[in-house]
Amino acid sequence: MKRLRPMLWLPAIAALTVLPPLAIAQAPGVSGDSSKTPVPPPATQPPLAYTRPTGKTKFHNYLFDTLGPYPIVGSALVAGIDQADRTPPEWKQGAEGYGKRFGSDFAIAGISTTTRYALAEAFREDTLYYRCECKGLFPRLSHAVISTLTARRGDDGHRVFSFPGLVAPYAGTMTAVYGWYPDRYNAKDAFRMGNYSLLGYIGGNIAIEFLFSGPHSWLSRMHLSKEHGSQP
Repeated sequence: MKRLRPMLWLPAIAALTVLPPLAIAQAPGVSGDSSKTPVPPPATQPPLAYTRPTGKTKFHNYLFDTLGPYPIVGSALVAGIDQADRTPPEWKQGAEGYGKRFGSDFAIAGISTTTRYALAEAFREDTLYYRCECKGLFPRLSHAVISTLTARRGDDGHRVFSFPGLVAPYAGTMTAVYGWYPDRYNAKDAFRMGNYSLLGYIGGNIAIEFLFSGPHSWLSRMHLSKEHGSQP
């Protein structure tokens, strides 16, 4: 049961991703004489130019990732599984027990997100997720997985290994274990819980990659604004 917890974020994110109305961008019409033979579009399109996000964009993304619907629903689902699994048993059952578990999971998510954004700012990294311009299941899947531990750096947005992406999932669980979890929990438990959080990040990226619902969705407005470039 515990091994399945991170995957429960996937349906939560998926459900919220498809809530906004689908908006399909229409291609502009061909101008000029209709009798002329239209020029066929190129076989491949170059990747979009990368533009580093502004401080305002990063702050809005931080608020959305910390206090938005995704962490709330995700924490509620994980707390429900913890409640059914009686983890930790010291928190007992009932509404009070569920409230403690929800508060704990929401705090873990918030601390992890705060750590990721703070360290990314210190390392001058852009850790926002950009959907792949590539085609095909496996290229897009690999892009989503690799993006979990990579970030963009510099004006050209070249991809690098992200230390903030690696540390953030464990920062929240370490804080929880030594901050409010029962005394019998230790660093080993925090590392195990952090592994689940890391898998949750991977599941979230996969959901964003494959369940994006158009340019006017919440996700597009927060993470995929037109000022950003997306490259494979």
